[in-house]
Amino acid sequence: MVGVAILFFGFNQVKAQDDLDKLLEAGISDANLLIEGYVDPFMKGFGTSLGSGWYNTAKAHKSAGFDLTVTVNAAYVPDKDLFYDLNALNLSSNITYDKNQAPTIFGTKDVQQIPTYTVTDPNTNESASFDAPEGLDLKEEIGMQAVPVPMAQLGVGIIKNTDIKIRWTPEIDIDDNGTFKLIGFGIMHDVKQHIPGIKNLPFDLSAFVGYTSVSTEVAFDEEVNAGSGGVSTTNGLGVFDVNTLTVQGIISKKFSVLTLYGGLGFNRVRSELKLKGDYVVTDDFGVVDEVYKDPIDLSFKTGGPRMTAGMRLKLAIFTLHADYTVQKYDVLTVGFGFSVR
Repeated sequence: MVGVAILFFGFNQVKAQDDLDKLLEAGISDANLLIEGYVDPFMKGFGTSLGSGWYNTAKAHKSAGFDLTVTVNAAYVPDKDLFYDLNALNLSSNITYDKNQAPTIFGTKDVQQIPTYTVTDPNTNESASFDAPEGLDLKEEIGMQAVPVPMAQLGVGIIKNTDIKIRWTPEIDIDDNGTFKLIGFGIMHDVKQHIPGIKNLPFDLSAFVGYTSVSTEVAFDEEVNAGSGGVSTTNGLGVFDVNTLTVQGIISKKFSVLTLYGGLGFNRVRSELKLKGDYVVTDDFGVVDEVYKDPIDLSFKTGGPRMTAGMRLKLAIFTLHADYTVQKYDVLTVGFGFSVR
């Protein structure tokens, strides 16, 4: 049910551990601040995309009616989220940098815009330098500055003009050392039938609540950046979890084969990124400086009001639709499927 793009973006930000782990050379406190700034737009933009694509009409199915729909939700990344301000992080005095901003995961690959960090041991005054991780450069990689999230879902009509919607994948193995799973469920209910005076008017009005959860784990069972200096691990585990709650009022009007629809409501995104395991920091002579256990534990929150407008074309049982949602990270959704009853 989930396509290549969601796997690319979801696992790339966790498996960027080859770049992110070296930030541990700055110490746990500074490393958490630097990694948080680096992945923040992804954690919020990915979750925002998960909250879209739930509906393309406010009209519920009749009992035993159903639809199967495939969508792509693309959350646009604003220019301000391509870099983050290092001066605003309140880093310790042990770390310095030659540029005041660093690329986020969606930022540039241009080495001239990537800062170099210098970490000084306050006890010995010895210093070590390393470059900040580069970004994905979305425009170069996929041609647009957006996070695409493919999705498939099933909607089934039950009683009293109510639809149950389900998003689900079984646990998927990725590259023999990672797993991915997704589950989501929603309910849409016709509220116009309960409002005297408007239940016979020629439009549809429903309330919708949906919840989507994504969970990934990637094992790092080989040493990375090992050698005379750097960070290594033999039992590392990257954990990435996102939960999105979406609440909407939906209205639609059908004109022959064309349906216009809109929604107004809010969404809430909660996400976590963790690096678990033992991480060994060594100096240039291979001497162990620090051993960190479960060093990264970050939580992200975003959400707010959202407003959607779109249209659907239905030919026999086949549907095509597109909509645009205005919110903190605007989302364009396009999809196709089929609908019965």
